[in-house]
Amino acid sequence: MSKPLSATTIALVKATVPALEAHGLAITQRMYQRLFQDPAIRNLFNQSHHGITGSQPHALAAAVLAYARNIDNLGVLAGTVERIAQKHAALTILPEHYPSVATALLGVIEDVLGTAATPEILAAWGEAYWFLADLLIGREAQIYRETAALPGGWTGWRDFVVESVSSESEVISSLVLVPADGGPVAAHKAGQYLGFDINLPGVGTLRRNYSISCAPNSRAYRITVKRDCTPGFPSGQVSEWLHDHAAPGTALRVAPPAGDFFLDADTDKPVVLVSGGVGLTPMVSMLETIAARRPDLPTWYIHGAENGRQHAMGEAVRDLAGRSPNIIHHTFYNAPLSEDRAGADYNHVGLISAEWLEQHTPIAEATYYLCGPKPFLRALVAGLARQGLPADRIRYEFFGPADALLDPAVPQTQAA
Repeated sequence: MSKPLSATTIALVKATVPALEAHGLAITQRMYQRLFQDPAIRNLFNQSHHGITGSQPHALAAAVLAYARNIDNLGVLAGTVERIAQKHAALTILPEHYPSVATALLGVIEDVLGTAATPEILAAWGEAYWFLADLLIGREAQIYRETAALPGGWTGWRDFVVESVSSESEVISSLVLVPADGGPVAAHKAGQYLGFDINLPGVGTLRRNYSISCAPNSRAYRITVKRDCTPGFPSGQVSEWLHDHAAPGTALRVAPPAGDFFLDADTDKPVVLVSGGVGLTPMVSMLETIAARRPDLPTWYIHGAENGRQHAMGEAVRDLAGRSPNIIHHTFYNAPLSEDRAGADYNHVGLISAEWLEQHTPIAEATYYLCGPKPFLRALVAGLARQGLPADRIRYEFFGPADALLDPAVPQTQAA
């Protein structure tokens, strides 16, 4: 365990807050540029967050600034630390990777801040970095041990094969994965994701996380993937490859389930699941789990899609709700097509709003689980908070870094 940060270090790091406010993004952008000169380090990162969109440098700049502002009260960052550790576990980050980040970060702080980066400032940031790194290393080691100890558990990368592929909509497909060794798999917590290490022909090694879209079991995982083909963006390379080339028998390298966004299966309070687009993947896992193991639990599932052609798993969800009297299901289509049937395929036209949720779901006592695109989350997380819902009853998952997700007034420590 790291020794506590010294009072001098705390004071010096807090003194750099104005500089981080002005130059934080430049620091993190240049830090990643330095890191990625080493191909082995570069391959640890999802490059779709570092290209045109640049979401990861923005997210890290915000995290570094939050760390500096709260370095004398790190308890408020506990949720952020857990989220980072879970993401690292899905990427199999190890202690030997941390010195490279320290060297790059401290070197860039010195370059960007110039004469303001005194030896004392650099020493303070070195101590602060390794204090946080030791927290993450310790938590990640604990995650690895706990996962390996589960029946069917493992550490690092394990060989899986695609057992079956099914089309869920025009743009979304599901893949069922089983271990190549024929052994069992660790039962995930409904809502968690898997890490993938994929060697893409002509591109190289790419790493991605995909939410598990089935209830926990000991035999297989199912992931449900949207084809992301936005021109000029690298984010769709893996999803395109999976859609075009992943057939039964395709080999994939998979890390164990991870993530701190998961269903509290022991609660007696109502649950409201809300998703947009392919954000339904963890919600379907939760819904299947509730139907199989907690049929007594009052549950609302609200999903939004553009139209019927893009609505995945609609029939399966309607079947679950039809067989489970305590599951209430509503579907919103933003722009229904002529063939979409009101009252059968969808219930409402438009977008899900916090005001609608306040009027039609048990907001006084329910816990809300949210997953979807950033605009969807930004509107609903902030909207529910404005409706008076406490932060500990708003839980959400997002695909990619969480930079600028919430209104500044909304606490982020409860984020999933």
